[in-house]
Amino acid sequence: MKKQKLPQFIPFLTLALVQALFLGLTFLAGYYTRAFTFERAPLPGVQASYPLLDEARALLAAHYINPLPDDQALEYGAVRGLVSAVGDQYTVFIEPPTHELETQTLQGEYGGIGVSITKNQTGEIILSPFPDSPASQAGLVEGDVLLRVDATTVDATTNIDSATALLRGLVGSTVTVRMRHPAGGEFSATLIRQNIPLPTVTGKLVPEQPALGLIAVNLFSGKTPDEVKRALGDLQAKGATQFILDLRNNGGGILESAVAVAAQFLDGGVVMYETQRNAPEKTYTAPGAGALSAAPLVVLVNHNTASAAEIVAGALLDRQRAPLIGQTTYGKGSVQLVFDLTDGSSVHVTSFLWYTPARRALDKVGLAPTIAVEPASDGSDAELAKAIEYLLAH
Repeated sequence: MKKQKLPQFIPFLTLALVQALFLGLTFLAGYYTRAFTFERAPLPGVQASYPLLDEARALLAAHYINPLPDDQALEYGAVRGLVSAVGDQYTVFIEPPTHELETQTLQGEYGGIGVSITKNQTGEIILSPFPDSPASQAGLVEGDVLLRVDATTVDATTNIDSATALLRGLVGSTVTVRMRHPAGGEFSATLIRQNIPLPTVTGKLVPEQPALGLIAVNLFSGKTPDEVKRALGDLQAKGATQFILDLRNNGGGILESAVAVAAQFLDGGVVMYETQRNAPEKTYTAPGAGALSAAPLVVLVNHNTASAAEIVAGALLDRQRAPLIGQTTYGKGSVQLVFDLTDGSSVHVTSFLWYTPARRALDKVGLAPTIAVEPASDGSDAELAKAIEYLLAH
């Protein structure tokens, strides 16, 4: 997605599967490139009001049997309906808590207390503290039930995004939480929020194959290119000469980050093409020989490899740099602009289409694997095994 400030562009580090360990978001339906803040102003060709909405609201107020939701809830419902009327699954309205969380995720860090958040069967918010985090140091334990954050009560009606947003804030600020331990008994603790990194890359040597390095990228955040570079350097220092890039369950992220990661495996040339309405086509290229432009490489993909991850996979496939092993990818070939609204909510608007170096359009089609491998039913990693077999044979 892209975000824009009118009329001035500024850099922004900003849905797709995101690690549930870190947040309650699930599928990042697009990818960002720049931050835009919407400034209220008349837009050409757009009428100033919607009289039917006022009529419908008046009828509800006069005749609905129950009390109406508050004005904000009604307004959000109206905006959500307006945006959904265009019929595009990636053109969406996002309420403030979710927008804040996705922004932090794609920045690669946030100010918080270091917990993952889930819900139990009764809807209570359950916390799991990270090791050495402010939460664990304050005595929070696995399975604590969150009851209150500062003055805000948390209960079964509180969704995960809202609870997460309450716990996050500026680094150095304080937050008071009230908990119920799994064994019973309530307690309160005041914690100082710290910078909590959200790493997007893991690198390791393949067991019993010291020359094979495995790089797994779960999301393309603003920090991903540097994380990939460090992981590659570390694996090369350990003796890796062949590499597996694992993009399974990677739902996307920042466009520029995906292009920069692809460039590390290419010797210059086209990474992708981008088109928009009433504008010339734009070509994204690798600046030159990347750190791994010549090393043997395979890419692992599956049905949840989407968006920015498909940009990388498509570039490496079309440039004949690496085969794809696994299943056909998700098939998202559009780019969204993200406009911040005045209350912290946002509207994501599909504004661009992208194509692989061979000019393939992937929307609702995806990338077919070079070597098709279905997940194993016995819990083993069949795709990884095939990748190892391929590299050893080549």
